[in-house]
Amino acid sequence: MVGFRPADVPPSAAVKFVGAGTAACIADLLTFPLDTAKVRLQIQGEARGSAATGSGSTVKYRGVFGTIATMVRTEGPLSLYSGLVAGLQRQMSFASVRIGLYDSVKQFYTKGSDHVGIGSRLLAGSTTGALAVAIAQPTDVVKVRFQAQARCLGRARRYCSTVDAYKTIAKEEGICGLWKGTAPNIARNAIVNCTELVTYDFIKDMLLRSTQLTDNLPCHFASAFGAGLCTTVIASPVDVVKTRYMNSALGQYSSVLNCAAAMMTNEGPCAFYKGFIPSFLRLGSWNVVMFVTYEQLKRAMMAANHSCKAYL
Repeated sequence: MVGFRPADVPPSAAVKFVGAGTAACIADLLTFPLDTAKVRLQIQGEARGSAATGSGSTVKYRGVFGTIATMVRTEGPLSLYSGLVAGLQRQMSFASVRIGLYDSVKQFYTKGSDHVGIGSRLLAGSTTGALAVAIAQPTDVVKVRFQAQARCLGRARRYCSTVDAYKTIAKEEGICGLWKGTAPNIARNAIVNCTELVTYDFIKDMLLRSTQLTDNLPCHFASAFGAGLCTTVIASPVDVVKTRYMNSALGQYSSVLNCAAAMMTNEGPCAFYKGFIPSFLRLGSWNVVMFVTYEQLKRAMMAANHSCKAYL
């Protein structure tokens, strides 16, 4: 067997909280270029030449690997990790809440019952997803802005550092600017969290009950991959609207619905699935890395905790 064995004592809420944030950061480090390519593809086609986006667009991106190659050629390899600091800040605050507290909230809704229905899982996923957005939205706004700005000759960069981005947004758009796009992000993360966590939970339970797989790496891998595919299909339209709206200039869209309507009018329904392949590559690989790492971290932390108590 590969990896740590399941612990005899279930991991505490604190272990899940820290483990989820750490695992999400590791997953982000490995998949961030795919996320950046996804953002560039999602904003391509909107308000061309807009000075506010800083991405705007004499550069034509074609496909996920074409986008990555174009960025490396025109902006350098480090451009693929633009916004990484804000991304890691986001995961430590965001994933810790939406993933780390999921089991605790699920138990709260079921009042500790061993039988957990699909309704309780969906409710727990929606709750932790919305709470995570409310806390971590500023980090998401800064991450998207950094990923969207292109480093082109003759054009001043919109933000020069993560701290500068927070300050500039707050100064130019007000504190509310840091929470721009909260509504679509809550909608997206309610969908993502419900699909991702509930699907992972459901597939894992099904595999453990219906196959010879045990609660180890192969089971975690298959469950995470299935969760990533389902999440991408369901959440892509909301994700594109969220990215467009958060990256938009002040006054470019009057509301989230106006942003969605403009996309439909100007670019057609296919615009809502722009960046689908990088979204799937990113979410699929992110889910596999995150969930496998998370499961192993929980077991490692519980084993370390058990060892420490044994020495005391």
